[in-house]
Amino acid sequence: MKLLYKLDVAWCRTFQSVLKIGNYFMGYRMPVCLEGPGKIRELGAFLREKGINDVLVVTGAGMVRRGQVQPMLEGFDTNGIRYTLQSYTNTDPTTDDVERGYQTYRDKSCKAIVAMGGGSRIDCAKGIAAKAVHPKKSVSQLQGLLKVHRPIPPFVAIPTTAGAGSETTVAAVITDVKTHRKAAINDPFLIPRYAVLDPELTVDLPPLTTATTGMDALAHAVEAYTNRTYNTELENRLAREAVRLIHDNILAAYEKGSDLQARQNMQRGAFYAGRAFTRGCVGYVHAIGHTLGGLYGVPHGLAMAVLLPYVMRAYGVAAHGRLAELAEVCGIGGGSDGEKAEAFLRWIEETNRRMGLPDGFDMIQDEDIAQMITWAKKEANPLYPVPVVWGREEFRRLIESVRK
Repeated sequence: MKLLYKLDVAWCRTFQSVLKIGNYFMGYRMPVCLEGPGKIRELGAFLREKGINDVLVVTGAGMVRRGQVQPMLEGFDTNGIRYTLQSYTNTDPTTDDVERGYQTYRDKSCKAIVAMGGGSRIDCAKGIAAKAVHPKKSVSQLQGLLKVHRPIPPFVAIPTTAGAGSETTVAAVITDVKTHRKAAINDPFLIPRYAVLDPELTVDLPPLTTATTGMDALAHAVEAYTNRTYNTELENRLAREAVRLIHDNILAAYEKGSDLQARQNMQRGAFYAGRAFTRGCVGYVHAIGHTLGGLYGVPHGLAMAVLLPYVMRAYGVAAHGRLAELAEVCGIGGGSDGEKAEAFLRWIEETNRRMGLPDGFDMIQDEDIAQMITWAKKEANPLYPVPVVWGREEFRRLIESVRK
């Protein structure tokens, strides 16, 4: 078993070394960003200037019902932007959702996509965009690394939470309706061309949503920063700044939702974190968290909030240096790197507690653990350049430790 583990580690690190070189040819970029209160009302005029029309609008049914999409649509009407509305009720996007959205896109002869909502809505729209350039492929055939490999239609992402960072990432996480497994389409062509960061869209978020999406963004930044291998100085800088912004603003946004400055800072933090992990990747927090969402319907951000300190501690000394640097960015003191790292993880746990989040999960069943390990390991190894490569036993210990 030790020999197999060593071979697995060697394979992962070799794969990552090759991909590190390949990353320089991937064409990573930042979306053009419209940022500030009220920017959603200006999108119609912006699209008209860019010659973008015949738009599929992908959003949530609840947002349509509450009138949150209406200011944008009025701007479309004023500026002669033709649009078709496609709304969803599922918490997480499924393969069926993507197929249904693509059929609408095709039947209505759409030429561009506007996604408005949380990360799930934007991910669904990315899946539709991938299908638009690969109409004969199933969603499962597109999941994986670099399987889109051609420009998607003009794409605008409008996050209504400050968390997923999907408005600037290469990934679209889709749940298979038959297996319940979550898997990502990963390709630089999925990075949206434009992003709208309007804090007014987030002021009415329930406090729990503010909490979990904010901790999702924190997990993106922390995992990207502790991974190291694929990062350039840009990703490192963005991850550090994202952690600082989230540290300084998440409780203000949670406790006073109308604080537009805190909301704007959280959106910017999520945007930076998304761009950081677009190249730097996430790690075992996400790999395990996706299994909780797929099997038990645990909201993604909640899984991230709970798992983040567990996984970072399990990495041990291999993560101490980078976690200590993040502690310093946040003004969290300590003596050694290990002490600073532990203080930073205690801040995460205390923040979770103040926002009413749990410190573990009670739904994990013994008979599901083997499947969770298989899915998490398949997602993460060899792609994610984590500080320590885990085998099945390490995954098992982590999963069992988080059960309450």
